[in-house]
Amino acid sequence: MKPVVLFLAAIFFVGSLSAQNAKKSDEVVKFKELTYDFGKIKRGVPVTHEFTFANIGTTPLIIETANASCGCTTPTWPKAPVMKGKSDKIIAGFNAASPGPFNKSIYVKIAGVDTPVELKITGEVVAE
Repeated sequence: MKPVVLFLAAIFFVGSLSAQNAKKSDEVVKFKELTYDFGKIKRGVPVTHEFTFANIGTTPLIIETANASCGCTTPTWPKAPVMKGKSDKIIAGFNAASPGPFNKSIYVKIAGVDTPVELKITGEVVAE
């Protein structure tokens, strides 16, 4: 009976340690803004916006990926770690082929953080 109790206690202890290691994005990164409105833009004319962020954590910040919700949005992010207290940017590129309003997302996966940060770009594409 004792080995079973010790085994269950060990599993509980290890599980509680790993749960404490998972951080929330607001503990390690601070974005200047999470949403940007381009307003009215011309169809077929590429636009970009820089989402500036700062590493507010205690260790270097590593962005693993930045995935866009569609092919018309192209994110670019720093591949090197961002040191504690330093800033950098994620560039959101957008090129629309169809007129009308748009609302696109970029999901930023940060090492050591379970939930990606969602950046949004909005606006309206108008005919030339």
